[in-house]
Amino acid sequence: MKRWEENDITKRWPKHTIAAGPRHTLALASDGTVMAVGDNKYGQCDVSGWQEIVEVAAGNVHMATNTGNAHSIGLVSNGTVAAVGWNKHDQCNVNNWHDMIAVAAGWRCSIGLKSDGTVVAVGRNVEGQCNVNGWRDMVAVAAGDWHTIGLTSDGTAESVGNNRYGQCMVKSWRKIVAVAAGYLHTVGLKSDGTVMAVGGNKHGQCDVDGWSEMVAIAAGSYHTIGLVSNGTVVAVGGNKHGQCDVSGWHDIVAVAAGCAHTLGLKSDGTMVAVGDNEYGQCDVNGWRGIQLPGN
Repeated sequence: MKRWEENDITKRWPKHTIAAGPRHTLALASDGTVMAVGDNKYGQCDVSGWQEIVEVAAGNVHMATNTGNAHSIGLVSNGTVAAVGWNKHDQCNVNNWHDMIAVAAGWRCSIGLKSDGTVVAVGRNVEGQCNVNGWRDMVAVAAGDWHTIGLTSDGTAESVGNNRYGQCMVKSWRKIVAVAAGYLHTVGLKSDGTVMAVGGNKHGQCDVDGWSEMVAIAAGSYHTIGLVSNGTVVAVGGNKHGQCDVSGWHDIVAVAAGCAHTLGLKSDGTMVAVGDNEYGQCDVNGWRGIQLPGN
């Protein structure tokens, strides 16, 4: 698998074809339809009618007894966006979006990256996580619970939202090629294959200093996932539900992290999953024909 090179930084990134919410999982099939398993209390898995999708995102949330509500986002090939699920804060009101090239979903907000490098957001903005109107030259976006991260074309990062644990302290980052946002932490993949992390580290989710040869990253509520160039996967952070038990994985080409479960997409278009499965969010063993990133 190819490691990101510095001159890749202005190219359009591979689309996220798998996504993990707090209690549900999404996967984009090669025919442009979407599959979903897990909690469907708010209709976040009602994606059977979606067509011509090129990217998926799942609203995430930290694990607590009073949380778990979520929504799902689909980027359509024509640049419009579809959304289903929890909409208490208008996070699914994306019908008027157009010219989109990437999407991200936080706990109660949705983020869209436009083809001109600007960013739009809808949903709850109490923490300022939707204050992205002034962003320019963006090539990727990531949404945490209460903060939003943007990756610029020059390899630097922007942030808005809650910074209580320093999760928005990314101004000094350089040569970044991918970003991921968890509950209270933020992760950045550098062009040399190393990884940076800031924010809450109570569970060791930011202990990525020794990582190398990485080609992709994902952030859950309290854990961080790294995809190595040889197709194996590493993990740090909270492992109460076994969400970090990825040492046996191989031939992986994409990863995603939910609240307390982790997904891996294999090179043959099948999937693996570990972690919390209370709602069946890890029941992906029978899935086939999942779209590979970059294809």
